[in-house]
Amino acid sequence: MAYKITDICTACGTCIDECPVEAISEGDIYKIDPDICTDCGACADVCPVEAIFPE
Repeated sequence: MAYKITDICTACGTCIDECPVEAISEGDIYKIDPDICTDCGACADVCPVEAIFPE
């Protein structure tokens, strides 16, 4: 089960640095590629606005 970034994302970039498999792409709202995500949760742990949840 991959993680998903919700629309409350502020595009701060914190999660990108934490993803060990580079599954997160930049944008107005960042996105996680579910085919690459390993469900480690590192991104959710560091998100300052709690915008990342298991899908």
